[in-house]
Amino acid sequence: MQNFNWTNPYPSVRIPLFARNVVSTSHPLAAQAGLRMLLKGGNAVDAAIAAAAAITIVEPVSCGLGSDAFAILWDGKELHGLNSSGVAPAAWSPEYFKNKYGTDANGLANRPIRGWDSVTVPGVVAGWAALHERFGKLPFADLMEPAIEIAERGYAVPPVVAHKWAAAVPELKDQPGYAETFMPNGRAPAVGEKFTMKAAAETLRKIGATRGRAYYEGEIAEQIAAFSQQCGGAMTLDDLRNYRPDWVKPISKSYRGYELHEIPPNGQGIAALIALGILDQFDMASIPVDSVDSQHLQIEAMKLAFADLYRYVADPRSMEVTPEEMLDDAYLKSRAKLIDMQRATHFDFGMPKVGGTIYLTAADENGMMISFIQSNYMGFGSGVVVPGTGISLQNRGVGFSMDPKSANVVAGGKRPFHTIIPAFLTRDGQPVMSFGVMGGDMQPQGHLQTVVRMLDYNQQPQAACCAPRWKVNRDFTLDVESTMDPATVAGLKARGHQLKSVDDPYMDFGSGQFIWRLSEDAEHGYVAASDSRRDGQAVGF
Repeated sequence: MQNFNWTNPYPSVRIPLFARNVVSTSHPLAAQAGLRMLLKGGNAVDAAIAAAAAITIVEPVSCGLGSDAFAILWDGKELHGLNSSGVAPAAWSPEYFKNKYGTDANGLANRPIRGWDSVTVPGVVAGWAALHERFGKLPFADLMEPAIEIAERGYAVPPVVAHKWAAAVPELKDQPGYAETFMPNGRAPAVGEKFTMKAAAETLRKIGATRGRAYYEGEIAEQIAAFSQQCGGAMTLDDLRNYRPDWVKPISKSYRGYELHEIPPNGQGIAALIALGILDQFDMASIPVDSVDSQHLQIEAMKLAFADLYRYVADPRSMEVTPEEMLDDAYLKSRAKLIDMQRATHFDFGMPKVGGTIYLTAADENGMMISFIQSNYMGFGSGVVVPGTGISLQNRGVGFSMDPKSANVVAGGKRPFHTIIPAFLTRDGQPVMSFGVMGGDMQPQGHLQTVVRMLDYNQQPQAACCAPRWKVNRDFTLDVESTMDPATVAGLKARGHQLKSVDDPYMDFGSGQFIWRLSEDAEHGYVAASDSRRDGQAVGF
């Protein structure tokens, strides 16, 4: 067991939860939906699926029935990875977008950020079905019951969700089907106002009865494809029928005697592994936890990781380097030498080849643990909602490049670069922690910062979760949370870090859920944490 310091030096409204069966999500009703399955005799996978279905209803800004998903699962003996991210419609290509939207100043095709031409084939329902088929215990239809009940009876909208909902309306109100579903009174719901999604309840029933098949080859698939055609979208019934999620082997990196595991590309989890591999060259524990030196080192390691991530990561079938080459110890040691402790650096990518998201986690008393994430991408995703179904569709197509020279160039049947990443920590081949930090580019940065706090500084999960965070932006500027020590912020500025003001901490600094196994004895149970940056909760018994 890690020798945690169980105090929490940061302002927080949350305390750690200790239990033998745990569900931690960003919305209390979703956490309780998962707990209901555990109380019913289900396992951690059943709990995660039920929570994931419920959260499409209670946190629709972040995810919906048209989302994508990833998972890392400990089944009691080994880790399994699931990539249930969607692929581009067969018709998509740079020429498709060029002919439809013209070109930019560089001659590359323009592409929309919202609407049907940002939607890849939704993977989340297929992901639920794949997880259940292999590891579930209860009948699949039972797992939809809490979400159906919430959708039919309605729920009072909580503060953070209400804030994000209202912020999305001006941009999305004219997207096909959006206002009909998400503006029932001509506006976003207010805090505490009741919201129902009866159409989604019926869709969930069909998903439950067919184990998801109706979504990809039945009545629901036909509704999605027909609405796409009606609106001039490219997605067809064949695109839906041909979709399959992939079981994958997680990639990993050693750090302080532990192994951090992430889903391999097309996701960005490899960035957290690269950054930790770089930090492994430094004695972090000898540097005070919230000092300028500690934060500077982590920021610079993250920037080095992002430089390689944005250059190389794509659908693995298109990458010019392998994850193994990007994680090579000698390569990461050479990258670590580029860090200047006295000043911020704008790093270029290296040459490793020689020659609006929700996250939830659940664990049960038999030792099964699951790290699960699903997402619309931006708030409400594409903004498109299929009439009569409650299905809001993601906009993951935005992750593609329009540059024919890029490994991430758009192509039919191809997966785009993805931001959502579940994570898992093991030691000596045994499970330690299932965790994740949602929020776009913040996700690998949240993994890095919380793991360093727990493993180098022995901060308990809730303290590591509550601690102030920083975020490296795509242009290598820096956001820092308002709770960070002013002296540390001043020190970062003095070293040349360019700070931006932050208007939206809900997205910019992410939100995490953590379940740490207290010992090798599953009967000992777990300690769980839930991030106060969302409306969430960790529950257990």
